[in-house]
Amino acid sequence: MVRVRVPASTANLGPGFDALGLALALYDEVEVRPAASGLRVEVHGEGAGQVPTDEENLVVRALRAACTRCGYRPDGLVLRCHNSIPQSRGLGSSAAAAVAGVLAGYALAGMQPDEVALDLAAGFDGHADNVGASLLGGVVISWRDEQRFRAVRLEPHAVLAPVLLVPAETSATKVTRGLLPDKVPHADAAFTAGRAALLVHALTAAPQLLLAATEDRLHQSYRRAAYPATGRLLDALRAAGVAAAVSGAGPAVLALPAPGQALTVVNTAGFTQFPLDVARAGAAVEQG
Repeated sequence: MVRVRVPASTANLGPGFDALGLALALYDEVEVRPAASGLRVEVHGEGAGQVPTDEENLVVRALRAACTRCGYRPDGLVLRCHNSIPQSRGLGSSAAAAVAGVLAGYALAGMQPDEVALDLAAGFDGHADNVGASLLGGVVISWRDEQRFRAVRLEPHAVLAPVLLVPAETSATKVTRGLLPDKVPHADAAFTAGRAALLVHALTAAPQLLLAATEDRLHQSYRRAAYPATGRLLDALRAAGVAAAVSGAGPAVLALPAPGQALTVVNTAGFTQFPLDVARAGAAVEQG
């Protein structure tokens, strides 16, 4: 049997659109074992009764892709998914599923993950910010060259203390991405590029700069119509001096308060708070 434990993630972090990710200590676990024939999928926890339990299951699809990459074809499979990452909230649940499937496929084939593993998992999402964070842990910068998706890990500053504020409502990345314009003003692009560079420095070396570093003009304002309550909470947090951004495609909000800075100064009604550690280690695989 193979067991894979994968952390949640938050992407963009304001100006780092499709490029920056941060791994979070909230985990999905997948257990996989070969079988004589067929496919059986059990889903427990988040997504139970909602996500597919057949060949359309994302873990299964990613696992099949990895097995093909490794030249291995199982006769049958039994999967048990124990999910803690909220679905469709901007916490990287799809990326975690893809990473879990890919790593399970490599393990079943008796191979160690190579640089193609990231590319396989990111291919299901179309970008590698969440995937890179779940796979590698810590802070991740991701990009795509002519050959494949790539990512590098950076060590997060010790005082980072993420708080996720998660509403009951969900959103779909496809919908919120559709709200983005084809063109943005040059001044907004230049502003966001500077803040993205500053954000890398703030996350790793100078957290006192996080409020300025999480400011964005590239995507968040265009998506506000999809989740007005998220926009209002984001504005309130930032007005109170708390570094905050929409988590991924939303509607969850990522807050990065300074040491001793409380969120009680802001009305967070309608949002559940999840104070989370940074997952400094990425996905882990056990066999036995």
